[in-house]
Amino acid sequence: MKLLSIVGARPQFVKVAVIAEALRSLPESEKIEHLLLHTGQHYDAQMSDSFFQQLRIAPPDFYLGIGSASHGAQTGSMLAAIEAVLSGCRPDAVIVYGDTNSTLAGALAAAKMHVPVIHLEAGLRSFNRRMPEEINRRATDHVSDMLLCPTTTAMRNARHEGLGDRSFLTGDVMLDLAMRYANHLQTSPAVAFKLSPPQGYALVTLHRAENTDHPPRLAEFVKLLERMPLPVVLPMHPRLRTKLETGALRRLEGFSHVHLLEPCGYFEMLALERDARMILTDSGGVQKEAYFLGVPCLTLREETEWEETLSGGWNRVMGTDPNRLLPVIESLARGNGSMPQGRPDLSQFGSGRAGEQSVQAILNLHRRQAA
Repeated sequence: MKLLSIVGARPQFVKVAVIAEALRSLPESEKIEHLLLHTGQHYDAQMSDSFFQQLRIAPPDFYLGIGSASHGAQTGSMLAAIEAVLSGCRPDAVIVYGDTNSTLAGALAAAKMHVPVIHLEAGLRSFNRRMPEEINRRATDHVSDMLLCPTTTAMRNARHEGLGDRSFLTGDVMLDLAMRYANHLQTSPAVAFKLSPPQGYALVTLHRAENTDHPPRLAEFVKLLERMPLPVVLPMHPRLRTKLETGALRRLEGFSHVHLLEPCGYFEMLALERDARMILTDSGGVQKEAYFLGVPCLTLREETEWEETLSGGWNRVMGTDPNRLLPVIESLARGNGSMPQGRPDLSQFGSGRAGEQSVQAILNLHRRQAA
């Protein structure tokens, strides 16, 4: 069997690392030829190369170099380029990951060429159709031949949309990596700022278009950072840096309690999450990793596709209004009434063997097609 993985963004590099390792571990009698296509959606060294190096992902067999553009232009360029690769390498199946434009383009190109499509991290729904990611994940699910669902909630969503007969519960591959590395990381980059308990720091990330492309929300975000009652570590996503007006960026740089970082590698980011007092983010992956690590998280959106993380108050959907957020942040900083209850239930995301289970599901699909 020849399998082509299509990736393009940081969260997808994490996911494909787990799948590639599981494929390498197959016995000789079941070996799968695994090719990797990188669209170039995330293209600079800090957003891409460091992940390949740290997670020991082989260099991509195909690199498209698409780069940034509007949603339509970027997806269209990917479609044409992926179609050419598929015509040349003729894989038995294509696997796409998550909910980016690379995901949608890969799924559409393969489906139109009658190449079976496997969607890893399928079935997620935020039920907010204004999110580009929601459109991508819904469309990808409906053209896919196999949906690899990370949670029972994702399975339920797939069944509700009539996709149950092609959906399989595998667990979350991001838990596989977090369980493997969280207790073996070096000190996080926060030590450079001499941040340590008991006060600690808040780790903050913001990158989704619904926040960065909406000036009033972005202004609320800057006001929130200004009023934060504890130090802030903020790895700057390129989209956030681009969207911030010059004056707003200078204000951030002038806040003595706000420490701006360039985008971090996987290990550095996991260490920052592990050592944080709390996490504020609009990232789905960061929400999950906060839950895996037992760190309170406030989601800077009005919904989440990872409703499992809400259990016990470990994650709270808060939006970006400082007046709503600050009382909760202050309570978490003091360690009183707003602290989560109990321990995170990681079993909601599988057993830490999602990579193996996903690969076995793919092998079973191939056997059925060959029979």
